[in-house]
Amino acid sequence: MVLILAGGIYLTVRLKFLQVLRLPLALKWMVKNEEGGEGDVSSFGALCTALSATIGTGNIVGVATAICAGGPGALFWMIVAAFFGMATKYAEGLLAIKFRVTAKDGHALGGPFYYIEKGMGKKWKWLAKMFAFFGVCAGLMGIGTFTQVNGISSAVKGFFDPNGTATVKLPIIGEHSLAVVIASIVLAVCVGLVLIGGIKRISGVATIIVPFMAVAYIIFALILVLSNVTKIPAAVTEIVTGAFDPAAVTGGIIGSMIIAVQKGVARGIFSNEAGLGSAPIAAAAAQTKEPVRQGLVSMTGTFLDTIVICTMTGLSIVITGAWKVKGLEGVGVTTYAFGEGIAFLPAKVTSLILMLCLVFFAFTTILGWDYYSESCLEYLSGGNKKAVKIFRYLYILAVFIGPYMTVSEVWTVADIFNGLMALPNMIAIFALAGVVAKETKDFFARRRKGETDE
Repeated sequence: MVLILAGGIYLTVRLKFLQVLRLPLALKWMVKNEEGGEGDVSSFGALCTALSATIGTGNIVGVATAICAGGPGALFWMIVAAFFGMATKYAEGLLAIKFRVTAKDGHALGGPFYYIEKGMGKKWKWLAKMFAFFGVCAGLMGIGTFTQVNGISSAVKGFFDPNGTATVKLPIIGEHSLAVVIASIVLAVCVGLVLIGGIKRISGVATIIVPFMAVAYIIFALILVLSNVTKIPAAVTEIVTGAFDPAAVTGGIIGSMIIAVQKGVARGIFSNEAGLGSAPIAAAAAQTKEPVRQGLVSMTGTFLDTIVICTMTGLSIVITGAWKVKGLEGVGVTTYAFGEGIAFLPAKVTSLILMLCLVFFAFTTILGWDYYSESCLEYLSGGNKKAVKIFRYLYILAVFIGPYMTVSEVWTVADIFNGLMALPNMIAIFALAGVVAKETKDFFARRRKGETDE
């Protein structure tokens, strides 16, 4: 986390606060595809693929986990991490396009393994392979499967069988709620049907589901916030006070500033993936000729994911005091917040809406991370299609297993693999910061002269 934050601060200064000054341009290009660029999917399609992997349980469950463990101040540090993370995500997207390659069958390949090998030199190929290996593990056993599926099953059980009365006994796995078992089977089948189609089908599904689910959730959260508009000033005060003096808000040792920062930054990184090196794998497939342009588009992912969506979730939890309710964890905290905050709707209705949001968020994340993991494995195996096919079946199996793990186990495993992925990627980001700065300076100099194709 220190490395990721330091990298974000360093890039912010070196790029002269590009994430602030160029944000309007980035948001414009986010929805305006470039014509004539090489790649597999549109620039918007690549962003939606990346967003499909980032907008997931982190936005609903991760925020709740952070605030319950570190107090309201954790949300402040989550936003701070995202602000600096925008500069990191910009650098990742730029480098992905600059150093991408074309496979024998014509599809684009890129990501940290290629900008490490081609940007830093062949002698660093071991670092690229290290990233690729941890990327496979993170997708198969961490952020890509277990956390997402666990979040879905918890939400489904909480809605259909909150008391766990309808159970079924499975071999090896043991006794579990029937709702969880059915959800795991249906989810595994749906994931399998999409994954067979590869990046183009994943991108196609993502461009339909991601914008719809993000807008729907933001509207849902806005209704809650506006319904409690008089409580916003107190909530903001609680968040800022909790960031620098957590004990004043939480009244206990759990609110120590170290925990508030650690939980806020960790869940922020989990949610927007800035510094992990995952998003550049999707960015490399974009149809574009300009690395800087795709860097700016990639940067909007962090802005939308954390600064917009996570903030809405966090405000909802703080306004309603859901984080203080004993016995609640994960999705239960957010469900309680929406049930309390939108009083004019029956609790069952708000619970249903939140469950559907979480299911779609997590479903697309599972798809996006399969693409990331397969790309990592493709690099590791030298393009061995048989290895990728076997991995795909293992991935679907992991989706089926995910619901039967505990919440704490799931998030611990995910954090470990996130850290292992981020280490080689951030080394590369520091090493290639000069390339990022030069490309940025040259692009905007050409743009001022009217030499860029827009």
